[in-house]
Amino acid sequence: MREEIHFVPVGEAELYVEDVGAKDAPTLVTVHGGPGGSSAPLRAGLGEELADYRVIYYDQRGSGRSPALPEDPRLFTIDALVEDMEDLRQALGVERWTPLAHGFGAVVALEYARRFPLHVDGLVLIGPWVHFPWLVKRMWRVVFEADPPEDPTQAVEELFEYATPKEIFDRLMFPTAHGRMQKEWLEDGAQLAPDDRVLRLFAYNGLFAFDYVPYLVEHPHRPFVLVGDGDGTSHPEQAQAVTDLTGGTPFVIPGAGHYPWIDAPEPFLEGLYEALDTIHAFTEGS
Repeated sequence: MREEIHFVPVGEAELYVEDVGAKDAPTLVTVHGGPGGSSAPLRAGLGEELADYRVIYYDQRGSGRSPALPEDPRLFTIDALVEDMEDLRQALGVERWTPLAHGFGAVVALEYARRFPLHVDGLVLIGPWVHFPWLVKRMWRVVFEADPPEDPTQAVEELFEYATPKEIFDRLMFPTAHGRMQKEWLEDGAQLAPDDRVLRLFAYNGLFAFDYVPYLVEHPHRPFVLVGDGDGTSHPEQAQAVTDLTGGTPFVIPGAGHYPWIDAPEPFLEGLYEALDTIHAFTEGS
């Protein structure tokens, strides 16, 4: 199978990119979670299952295996990530692609598809985050078993003084210890050490007070949403907001958390294949 690994300049950053599969196949682009994550867990878990596609796995600016950037908050915005995606598409010569986005990556993919609808075949979102104050409430309650302060930015500052982001998110994302350990094993295999600097820069910029829900009402695409019923970061409010307001299609995966391809691979893949088959059957016939 064709595979090219390189660094692609975009604006003030460079992106680590793995470009895999036949160039004439339908193209997917993975948009990983975080902020500050990596595409490695998606490739490790799904690479063999997506052999019929050209798949672009990239690490967002300053994250994962992409070169580090100065700790300047203006470099770490959703707008910058959206512009990076479009610069990457142009650099790779891709006419249209389907974003396959996870967690935080969903809001980046949704905004990209809203701004550049003609370059998007469809959207597949896994455990999407679109209303960050809702997420803060879940984080606060799992740590303190109480309602958070009204200001979500203040709440996040207090949370991150009390515990690390990983400790908090682990309690929300993984219904079982096995899923958490498997995800950590995938990251260890890619030699990716946990680093929450990017997350903290997005938090400084007000990410956790951001509500993307109003932008969903007239969104040009109808996403397919896959969410584990044990995903405390997305199910049910976040995922349901996306499907209800866009007319998208939900797939709720029993027994799965925020990484459903790890927790429940068979039902996850069944939903993923249905979504991709529907998207590409429509675009090939249009």
